[in-house]
Amino acid sequence: MLAAKLEAQKMIQQLPDDCSIEDIQYHLYVIEKVQKGLERAQKGEKTAHHRAKERMQKWLLS
Repeated sequence: MLAAKLEAQKMIQQLPDDCSIEDIQYHLYVIEKVQKGLERAQKGEKTAHHRAKERMQKWLLS
């Protein structure tokens, strides 16, 4: 838990002084999603690029 708090503090310090609460929330959200993605990749829960494109085809054609 301490590591998460320190990481959040470090991230907040890097943001501009006039950032909003929404800016902070967005950055925390992105950090969380990246960390979860890295954890899944380390566990072998990956999707090949061509499979991802197949799954996202409906969005890519829009």
